[in-house]
Amino acid sequence: MTRTALILQHDPSIHLGNIGPVLVEHGYDLRIVDVTTQDVSALDPHEADLVVVLGGEMGAYQTDEFPFLAAERDLLRSRLDAERPTLGVCLGAQLMAGALGERVYKGDTMQIGFRRVEPTEAGAASPIRHFDGVPVVEWHGDTFELPERATRLASSSDYSNEAFSIGGFALAVQFHPEVTDEMHEKWVADGYNELDEHAIDPEAMREDRALYSARMQEASRAAFSEWLAALPR
Repeated sequence: MTRTALILQHDPSIHLGNIGPVLVEHGYDLRIVDVTTQDVSALDPHEADLVVVLGGEMGAYQTDEFPFLAAERDLLRSRLDAERPTLGVCLGAQLMAGALGERVYKGDTMQIGFRRVEPTEAGAASPIRHFDGVPVVEWHGDTFELPERATRLASSSDYSNEAFSIGGFALAVQFHPEVTDEMHEKWVADGYNELDEHAIDPEAMREDRALYSARMQEASRAAFSEWLAALPR
């Protein structure tokens, strides 16, 4: 039986990437919603079998400038309270934390590039273990407090909360395992000003992509396939 995955997207260049084919393989019909143009408050938070909240350039706390973020947070609060399957990536992870009443804020450092995340003991027993020793794409300078209901699954050298889960129904990652080579090239090409601001060499990023991307693609497929297969029906 086909299931529905509701995808909340903030930018066409920050899309499902390599997670899309995995969802389709697991029998999901993808319903992509551009939250910047569609009324999120009109969506039923419980209807879809799975909700996926993707990344974006805005901060989860910028609700005055981007009112749709508040609507997303309300949807996520209702969905998480009902223990419905939910996945958040980067901004999506931050919105999930905010929906559960935790503070989301600017961090001390900007992380851009392929970085390692270290699974916690709980993470080593979860699908996040597939990222152990595998550099993953980071592109964020915001962070959040870990929700009381959540279990920390991974940390990095700069940020303690790189991944968390809630029960068996919710998963959030601060990093970007979904990024394909094509996505990464567009982010690099479009982000020259930001890269220059942080003294990051775009050619070095491309070299890192050649070294690490294939392993990240494999880890992403393994991790999300395992997580989807274990979701409560």
